Amino acid sequence: MRANHPIKASPSQVVRRASGPLAVTVAAALMLTACGGADKSSAGAGGDTLVVDTSFSLKTADPGRTFEPTGILVTRPVYDTLLTFDNGDVTKPVPLLAASFEAAPDAKTFTFPLRPEAKFSDGSPVTAKDVVFSFNRVKNIKGNPAFLLDGVTVAAKDEHTVVLTTEAADPALPFRLATPALGIVNSKTVTAHGGTDAPGADQGDKAEQYLNGDSQGSGPYRITKYDVGTEVVLTRNDNYWGAKPKYAKVVVRNVPANTQQLNILQGASQVSLDMSPDQATKVKGQAQVLTKPTPTTAFLFANDDPAVSPITSNKDFQEAVRYGVDYKGLLDVAGAGSAQAAGVVPSFFTGALDPAAAIARDIPRAKAALARAGLNNPSVDLYYASDVTINGINFGDLGARVQANLKEVGITINLKPAPTQTALESYRKGSEAMGLWWWQADYPDASDYLAFAPGELVGLRAGWKPGGNAEVTALAQQAKTATTDAQRVQLYRQMQEAMNKTGPFIPLLQPAQVIAAANSVKNLHYNPIWYIDVDKLG
Repeated sequence: MRANHPIKASPSQVVRRASGPLAVTVAAALMLTACGGADKSSAGAGGDTLVVDTSFSLKTADPGRTFEPTGILVTRPVYDTLLTFDNGDVTKPVPLLAASFEAAPDAKTFTFPLRPEAKFSDGSPVTAKDVVFSFNRVKNIKGNPAFLLDGVTVAAKDEHTVVLTTEAADPALPFRLATPALGIVNSKTVTAHGGTDAPGADQGDKAEQYLNGDSQGSGPYRITKYDVGTEVVLTRNDNYWGAKPKYAKVVVRNVPANTQQLNILQGASQVSLDMSPDQATKVKGQAQVLTKPTPTTAFLFANDDPAVSPITSNKDFQEAVRYGVDYKGLLDVAGAGSAQAAGVVPSFFTGALDPAAAIARDIPRAKAALARAGLNNPSVDLYYASDVTINGINFGDLGARVQANLKEVGITINLKPAPTQTALESYRKGSEAMGLWWWQADYPDASDYLAFAPGELVGLRAGWKPGGNAEVTALAQQAKTATTDAQRVQLYRQMQEAMNKTGPFIPLLQPAQVIAAANSVKNLHYNPIWYIDVDKLG
């Protein structure tokens, strides 16, 4: 996410959820959480109360500002969005507050008739005016979620119809609209408590503190307690217009992963979101365990800029690295449930490469490529963040495994670990000869990975300048504006195939997300964006 991981975020925003909600967790942050992390009054699980343990990455409950993992988890059942994803299937947005939606053939105009029965937690109806206010507020607050509406204009066609228009074809817009940060707020109440959707809202909007204590959404739950350090309590919304959730109360607690395992075994909580694959093996048989690849792609890059490194910019050297890595061996480091990344786009997104297309280790081919490069025992520095784990994966362990793999090919890798803030600086400058990093989805669509193209955000950090690869650039531009699903799938796959042949990026793996739950919890599904639908559990 742009707010929460090193590729896109500021150093202060690196803490990340267990992927997918991904958990990129700065190790020191875990030391700050108390054992159990919740008030005694809400520590027990069972009956009408669902207790969910997770390691908090939480700053605000204001949907116009939140983009942190825990914030997304707790705001999703509080603020309905126009569209959503059912049961973790992120390949197809479906209506929620919208009764239906229609996209124009040119993918520049999107029309959303609203459900007439939808109402806010105070009983007032949800109108097109509320949608316009909510979206313009997100844009004008200029917080982490604002980019989701770049180039988008929102208008009310009538009291119950919203029309979104875009400057250019934007077929990915429906996928972004399902993001909880674009939940709809009660415009009348938020305005009465200092909220504004006008230009200058980044300075003039004063509603965040109010929304942290008194949510104003139309979802099945309300926020009745909010503490960024200990817990968030959701209470069933008696005015909810849709199906009534089973649990009257949901308590989301800030708990370290090792304690989450103990809590599940002892029945002190019913859901855990942050166990590692190894920890999960100890609760199997006593609880249900979901283990799925996350929408995070861990990758290597060999800098394409000769001014940074004449070694790594050599295309034959890049091929030697690509075929010298033992991808299956890296999965042993990542643990059960992880998967090799065939391309930069995660395996369950529309436009992902078939897993069968993933690069397989080929040491003779790697050695032949290195010989063509004309490099005699090349030695290269590999940079990575030393104080971050992703779903239990330590990047130092990955780096050491890559170092050993490439030594077999004839490449010496010098490991250069650094604290995250230090590593981010060199990464963002594009000054690393080789880097070991990760990309976490902002929203579940392949368009979020156009950043890897030449001249784009991540491309530039790997020294892949504009014009660095005409084929990839052309495919990326075509994919960005393609309007049919078939065209988009074909173009995004072709783009990644071309990147895997001659690009500086070497996709490695998707870490595993582990969700453990008591056997009494039914209808458990993993959602790559917000972990679980607490309102659907029964």
